[in-house]
Amino acid sequence: MRIGELAARAGSTTRTLRYDASRGLLPARRTANGYRTFDEGDLKLLRQIRTLQDFVFDLAQAGRAGR
Repeated sequence: MRIGELAARAGSTTRTLRYDASRGLLPARRTANGYRTFDEGDLKLLRQIRTLQDFVFDLAQAGRAGR
């Protein structure tokens, strides 16, 4: 799938996905004509990343609330 479809299915934006790819969080596979391409495994990985980000954010909030 292309980046727009991945963004829609993941509830994200293409800008965020490009940023994640530049940080090495998502694989940077490209077609012969230069389009980024992703598969179902990438969607699963992206969902896992978002879950972890949410979890870490929740811990930070809990730490501030206890002060």
